[in-house]
Amino acid sequence: MVLAVGINYGQIANNLPSPEHVVPLVKAIGATRVKLYDADPKVLKAFANTGVEFIVGLGNEYLSKMTDPVNAQQWVKTNVQAYLPATKITSIAVGNEVLTFNDTSLSGCLLPAMQSVHTALVKLKLDSQVTVTTAHSVAILQSSYPPSSGAFRQDLKACISPILDFLSKTCSPFLINAYPFFAYKASPKQVSLDFVLFQPNAGIIDPSTNLHYDNMLFAQIDAVYAALTRLGYKKLPVQISETGWPSKGDEDEIGASPENAKKYNGNLLKIISQKKGTPARPNIDLNIFVFAMFNENLKPGPTSERNYGLFKPDGTPAYGLGFSGIGVSGGNSTVGSGGSNGPSVYLSPPANSSDGYLAISSSTEAMVWSNWRRLSMGLISMLAYMMY
Repeated sequence: MVLAVGINYGQIANNLPSPEHVVPLVKAIGATRVKLYDADPKVLKAFANTGVEFIVGLGNEYLSKMTDPVNAQQWVKTNVQAYLPATKITSIAVGNEVLTFNDTSLSGCLLPAMQSVHTALVKLKLDSQVTVTTAHSVAILQSSYPPSSGAFRQDLKACISPILDFLSKTCSPFLINAYPFFAYKASPKQVSLDFVLFQPNAGIIDPSTNLHYDNMLFAQIDAVYAALTRLGYKKLPVQISETGWPSKGDEDEIGASPENAKKYNGNLLKIISQKKGTPARPNIDLNIFVFAMFNENLKPGPTSERNYGLFKPDGTPAYGLGFSGIGVSGGNSTVGSGGSNGPSVYLSPPANSSDGYLAISSSTEAMVWSNWRRLSMGLISMLAYMMY
């Protein structure tokens, strides 16, 4: 079964396999879309004629330069047009989580850069096949409790509204990076592990809509939909440009383990395979890019940042999701035990948890929502985007 699953292919590492070796690995996990953080020519060449769709990235450091239409057109010619149609580049992500860096000079360049890149695509007659967007952190939300009350931060509305107008007029998707892991890590005693890992649990009810939520990611997505609706963009498509779970972390990074990463990503893939929408948008297929392809050993920050990969740099699975790895040795790629037919069991749900994790029941539901609200409001600078 081939799913419309996306995978983030980051390369902040010095020990990753060559892009040629990554091609069969992407196919082995059933991914049909890849998101880059740049426009690496080696990657784009390696994936020519594979049918895999690409979102290429234009880093934050280039935003100021891209506000000049001449620079934008040259970039599009060199990094997009040169690889079409052999490599299926379908979108350009201009910047990443720009609005939550609290850098007004950077955020001020975002929309002009997006407009310049789109204008370049129009001039090159590529705008009908390549969209222009940007990925946001869930920290752009002021409110996320309950999901139906989702709203963007007041201080960002002046930036967000014209971006939404641009996306709507150019038929481009709204990209959001959502990580339930951060919510659990910040408050493991209040947040149910089963709720964040898509494991069986009683779930919670949005008191405003009476909609039932049995996992945090869906609640986060619907909070984004609610925020968009509040500003008049109900029909704007939403894509989850990043979500994942680390298989290793520091001592204070509670929940970062191979077992939990397996449950999160395994259950997520199962849900995607069911073509299941969220409670508020049940008829809209999920559009999700898992983070990430590989563990990246040069990423700064806590240990978890270097351990989000489905795979180790040698092409073997970081933990057991059931798909075969690609052994990389001496510059040669060999398909693992799963053979060339790809995975047969990786979409099966992980075993149900019975390890004494916090369970949400009707008697504790009020407490969970209360903690969710309290933490969201009390830690807005860091955690307002998390669903507690």
